[in-house]
Amino acid sequence: MSEDVRLVAWVRGRVQGVGFRWFTRAKALEIGGLSGFALNLGDGRVQVVAEGSREGCQGLLDWLQGDDTPGRVEGVTEIWDTPRGGYDGFAVR
Repeated sequence: MSEDVRLVAWVRGRVQGVGFRWFTRAKALEIGGLSGFALNLGDGRVQVVAEGSREGCQGLLDWLQGDDTPGRVEGVTEIWDTPRGGYDGFAVR
């Protein structure tokens, strides 16, 4: 049985104004079983919170760190935690 986790990632680079949050939501839905959100921060980063299987969250993190994202990702900082729940699907905020 897969362990459920919480991934919080801060993505920096040219990631606002390029559809990054929408593509992140689409990727989370494609992976399936993930809930959470993607949010633009005032300092130009995008915060991504995802809860679900460790495998699913790792897949989303791999995508965030890869070359297939819109814009230009310069780096991703992440933390792993236990899920808190309370999300209805995967939202763009």
